[in-house]
Amino acid sequence: MGPRMVKEPADRVEGAVRLRPLTSADLPSAQPLTAALRWPHRVEDWAFALALGDGLAAELDGRLVGTIMGWRYGADAAALGFVVVADAAQGRGIGRALTEAMLGILGQRSVTLTATEAGLPLYRSLGFTGTGLVRQHQGGTFSAELIPLPPGQRLRPLGRSDAPVLATLDRRALGLQRDSLIEALLPVSDGVVLDREGEAIGFALIRRFGHGQVIGPVVAPDLAGARALIAHWLGSRSGQFIRIDVPEESGLSPWLQSLGLEEVGTGAVMVRGTPPQGDGTLRGFALVSQAMG
Repeated sequence: MGPRMVKEPADRVEGAVRLRPLTSADLPSAQPLTAALRWPHRVEDWAFALALGDGLAAELDGRLVGTIMGWRYGADAAALGFVVVADAAQGRGIGRALTEAMLGILGQRSVTLTATEAGLPLYRSLGFTGTGLVRQHQGGTFSAELIPLPPGQRLRPLGRSDAPVLATLDRRALGLQRDSLIEALLPVSDGVVLDREGEAIGFALIRRFGHGQVIGPVVAPDLAGARALIAHWLGSRSGQFIRIDVPEESGLSPWLQSLGLEEVGTGAVMVRGTPPQGDGTLRGFALVSQAMG
């Protein structure tokens, strides 16, 4: 599935800067923008994100100098990310123009993003408020033993018919309709399901991303279940570079630190509108990515 065509603001001009749809042909030029910030995204990571959402590019004198992407999660919610402006183009209001344009495309949905410290003033001025932190853990030297599960629970491999089950679990945990995202993740991920007497009650995916592999999303009914799911992947990926982005309220950070996955940064979770809410029976313990939530 390719990027949806964006009818506006294809011809919008901000001084000498033109905003237009971001396309797959732009990605080899866009990837260096994140590389300059020491973000690990490969062109393939950019392509995966763009295929599921809308993107805008900012051009200055014919050169790509800024990007943004947005993803619709049903009729009521969305996520926003990949907001990047080249150093040489700073101070022209490009970040604001891109963000305002993407918010216009996403409409009246509640919009969530993970902000860097530099982006906080812009997002606050656009009506976003902070709701928490995301803690990024990563490393290639870690040790994780398998965690015993209560009677009646087990981990099983992801099955071919599990896509709608995982989408339902994800929606119960986060209150987001992300069926298309979950469906797109499965062909590029390995997965394990937390099962209780034949009923799926959680899952964890792992896929290629950046410098190695990333664990996420992780959905579970409690902290013990989340640890068991994550430990499964850590135990089977010994010596490989692993990243995982967890909400601060997950309670996972001290445990991840103790395993050797160091915390290397944080991001501020911000929302414009009413924050989405799950049904309270499940929780999201790790993100797909900081951009896509």
